[in-house]
Amino acid sequence: MNQVKAIEKRQTFLQGLSQAILAIFGWQIIGLFPDEDKYIIVGAPHTTNWDFVFMLLLRYAAGINIHFVGKSSLFRWPFGFFMRRLGGIPVDRTSRNKFVEQIIDLINRNDQLILAITPEGTRGKTTYWRSGFYYMALGANVPVLLVSIDYQQRQIEIGPLIHPSGDIQNDFSSMRKFYAGKKGKYPFKQGEIRLRPDSE
Repeated sequence: MNQVKAIEKRQTFLQGLSQAILAIFGWQIIGLFPDEDKYIIVGAPHTTNWDFVFMLLLRYAAGINIHFVGKSSLFRWPFGFFMRRLGGIPVDRTSRNKFVEQIIDLINRNDQLILAITPEGTRGKTTYWRSGFYYMALGANVPVLLVSIDYQQRQIEIGPLIHPSGDIQNDFSSMRKFYAGKKGKYPFKQGEIRLRPDSE
């Protein structure tokens, strides 16, 4: 995988346009991004494809080069160029463990990288969060930034940085407190902030 830039100066017009779009529809960005070179953004709740649109608006409005990962097939011609311009990074998703190792290696090989992951892993209802993002952060020794999208309040909130301690139950408890009360576009699809039994 090629190296990627974590932060780049955005065009004033694009940044202003994104901020204007959010304002027109009554959305607010609450909080500030941390002054860190590398971290993983946990984005939740994730219940609709519109979440991706709001991530892009946040990316440009804040002037932060947020990246996301996608399966390699999404980056084939003719869409590959546009996916990369939007911050996409192609990865092999065929093996869960291999995927975690790929991301750890990607983070370690870059001086700057901000990577967004949705722990629910799907827009459908789930009974637990996938813990891969946690072990990526732990393995690469980078913090996790909690970011919520609340359609009820029309707020995108940039929350606290959590440095994985290795005590996943305690760290998940802190995440649960932050996301409490946040409503996705389709609340009935929101996944519970709990670990799968074999991840505990």
